[in-house]
Amino acid sequence: MITWLRGPADPLPDTRRALRPGSDAPGLLAAGGQLSPQRLTEAYSKGVFPWYSEGQPVLWWSPDPRMVLLTDEFKLARSLRKTIRRFAASPNCELRIDSAFRRVITACAGTPRDGQDGTWIVPQMIEAYCAWHTLGRAHSFETWIDGELVGGLYGVSLGRMFFGESMFSRRSDASKIALAALVCFCRAHAVPMIDCQQHTGHLASMGARELPRAEFEARLAVSLAGLPITDWSYDLRLWRWLEPPAAQDTGP
Repeated sequence: MITWLRGPADPLPDTRRALRPGSDAPGLLAAGGQLSPQRLTEAYSKGVFPWYSEGQPVLWWSPDPRMVLLTDEFKLARSLRKTIRRFAASPNCELRIDSAFRRVITACAGTPRDGQDGTWIVPQMIEAYCAWHTLGRAHSFETWIDGELVGGLYGVSLGRMFFGESMFSRRSDASKIALAALVCFCRAHAVPMIDCQQHTGHLASMGARELPRAEFEARLAVSLAGLPITDWSYDLRLWRWLEPPAAQDTGP
């Protein structure tokens, strides 16, 4: 039986109480409450995230296993590597962070997850994450070409952990460029893991894999103990981190 949150002081339950695989809603932990910054911080710190549709109460999830992208394991296809090199070298192309967060999350709301109809990024969620963005917790990575926002992603940063939420693309590979930029940023800032929440073939093809929830939470605790990132800017030098850290030299 899931827990109902009846007030802001009600804590989220232990994640081991989430519904198990084989149930009607595996990973469902709790329902109710609000998407306040305080509740969202509590949830993400425990590896819990909200996911629900219009007309439903807020539903809180902790799936087991958990899909993650370990940044050292990111797989970059040769064709995408060539695309990124052309993108990085073009004066008409730019990777920005946090210049159009509301536009990014709104565009993501029009992009259903793999195998799903409609959107889970309901208006209440857009407003909640925009408020969280104002507080410096939610961030967007944006692909711009000829002054036009053509793709991107948004997510949440706590400590040295990044929780990916959703991506969108209006041109070929635009969201993949943003994801590659996020990986470069994470590698440069010693962020070892990007939460992907649930399995998708697209993310698996780029190196994401599932971890047992207990292992995910142990890794999460270590990442949360790190100092938060303060420099949310992107420049061309970060593209060097397309190569795994082991391949980096010690030069400038």
